Amino acid sequence: MAIDLKPLLSDNALNMRRSVIRDLLSVATRPEIISFAGGFPNAETFPIEELKKIMMKIMDEQGAIALQYGPTEGYIPFKQEILKRCHANGMSGDLGNLIITTASQQALDLISRIFINPHDVVLCGLPSYLGALQAFWSYQAEPYGVRDGEDNFAIMEKLISQGKKPKFLYAIPDFQNPSGVTMTLEERKDVIELSRKYDLYIIEDSPYREIRFEGEPQPTMYSMAPDRVILLGTFSKTFVPGFRLGYILANHDIIEHIVVAKQSSDLCTPTFNQMVAAEYMKSGLYEKNIGKICELYHHKKDLMIQSFEKYMPEGVTWTNPEGGLFLFLKLPEQYDTRELFDIAIKKNVAFVIGEAFHCDGSGKNTMRLNFSYATDEKIVEGVKRLSDSINELYGRHA
Repeated sequence: MAIDLKPLLSDNALNMRRSVIRDLLSVATRPEIISFAGGFPNAETFPIEELKKIMMKIMDEQGAIALQYGPTEGYIPFKQEILKRCHANGMSGDLGNLIITTASQQALDLISRIFINPHDVVLCGLPSYLGALQAFWSYQAEPYGVRDGEDNFAIMEKLISQGKKPKFLYAIPDFQNPSGVTMTLEERKDVIELSRKYDLYIIEDSPYREIRFEGEPQPTMYSMAPDRVILLGTFSKTFVPGFRLGYILANHDIIEHIVVAKQSSDLCTPTFNQMVAAEYMKSGLYEKNIGKICELYHHKKDLMIQSFEKYMPEGVTWTNPEGGLFLFLKLPEQYDTRELFDIAIKKNVAFVIGEAFHCDGSGKNTMRLNFSYATDEKIVEGVKRLSDSINELYGRHA
């Protein structure tokens, strides 16, 4: 007779939630389906031939080091290359301010582990990145969502009056996932002022910042207030996701706590992957490939929006991001994209329901679409199928 598992599980395990995106991908990856659901970079941007040469060079010259354990803090030459880019973008810091993580999802988990106690409140956007919400929930936090345009200071006073002062504030300032929206300079200043007034850290999640193909870049909040901001970066969208490389840039005391937390998690991020990435960056190939990525994604975003303008029925609106991989589609309030998803799958097109990104269960009439991954032909055909699905949804409720 099998053991009853539930009474043995920790409170943290019982509080974990499945990823709606990952569950959808099990359906959306069927070959006949055009998927706008995943956050996949386009494989055309993967520098396969260049990496082959770099890998062989490393194995010939430093194979024993590459295959060995490394320091928890990360491979120093890789950290140096990251710091060069940080300094070029106005961000201060030295080797002690930086730790390499197994992509940014581990960074979110480590941040949650060292800061969150059960029932702590975390301030975040409505909508906000599902992976971050999952990390917060897994440590029994209570995310509190704030919509664009709401009075952050009034919300903070309300929470404090209820004995629920947030532990920290989480934001994706550039090309937010899922909305694609970028915070203005004034909005960044407002968040920093909030953090100073109420003594909060800001978690600045920055996975897409370098994929800007329109408009003028805004400064990172870390560059504006390094004493208040913990910056998370990743190479999953700008290099290769399979290497699982990310980093945290923060003050020394925070990094020390993260080092200890990481030691009990995975000891170290794979040395070989870091060595390859360091050599790739040092050679100038990384910078060159960023340009290729921006050009390709700019084209695909424009194509998707042109297709919306041509095929979408009345009442559908969308964001128009200046970079990144995603945009957000909104139906009239009375419609539910869960119902739409069932219709769309039968027409062999997939997306992610927007409700998954709303910690309060709102956003039922929204959806996230990825424009980086599909071919041009599939973008156009997928938008046609999605438009047909929306028209069918409208017809059901006429």
